[in-house]
Amino acid sequence: MNRNQFFKITALGAVGVSMLPSLSFTTLQSFTKEQLTGRGNPDLIGDSYRSTMHRQTKEAFQKMRSAAATENIELEVVSAYRSFDRQKQIFEGKYKRFTNQGLSPMEAIDKIVEYSTIPGTSRHHWGTDLDLIDGNAPRSENVLQAEHFHGNGPFCKMKAWMDEHANEFGFYEVYTDNGNRKGFAYEPWHFSFAPVSIPMLKEYKKLNVKEILMEESVLGAEHFTDTFIEKYRNENILDINPELLS
Repeated sequence: MNRNQFFKITALGAVGVSMLPSLSFTTLQSFTKEQLTGRGNPDLIGDSYRSTMHRQTKEAFQKMRSAAATENIELEVVSAYRSFDRQKQIFEGKYKRFTNQGLSPMEAIDKIVEYSTIPGTSRHHWGTDLDLIDGNAPRSENVLQAEHFHGNGPFCKMKAWMDEHANEFGFYEVYTDNGNRKGFAYEPWHFSFAPVSIPMLKEYKKLNVKEILMEESVLGAEHFTDTFIEKYRNENILDINPELLS
């Protein structure tokens, strides 16, 4: 099978997938608060933070990975599902480090949420979102830097391929390089499986974000004012690629 035949076949399958967010997924699926906030999900499969995904995400990713391999690109998952507790560990570790460096609590929180989510609000809780690099390319210690995905960066070939083909498999870049977008900084490595993440976000928007943030003893939570939470919800949770909004 040549390359054109391969993509014609996979694209046909993806067409059906791409229509699902506005059809059966949004009308037939429902999600619990526990699923939406990283407290567990029966649809997750995998045994590590790099392999655990929503089962439909994993199926689509494996197809996309096989397609990329025909171009000598190895789509490698750096991070997939993260539980609430794991996100809490990440957030609190950064909070302690930044405040120990002399930042005020709010300065530390603002610095954290340039790239990292507050536990209970991460898209990685859903098992639909993946941080990806090219496993065939040379790498530095910190692989998730935007400059690695452009120009002469080691992952620019992968990024160009994803820009052209990821949507065919239902995956969309979440935090795009759009100067008008607020919230999290540009992440060219972060892709979301729209057929599942769109309806999950739709359900997540019904939750009380302040309640989620206050019911757990997250370090620094006393500084989450109503104004901060509203801004965080509108910018960090909702100001994303419009293709991923319901």
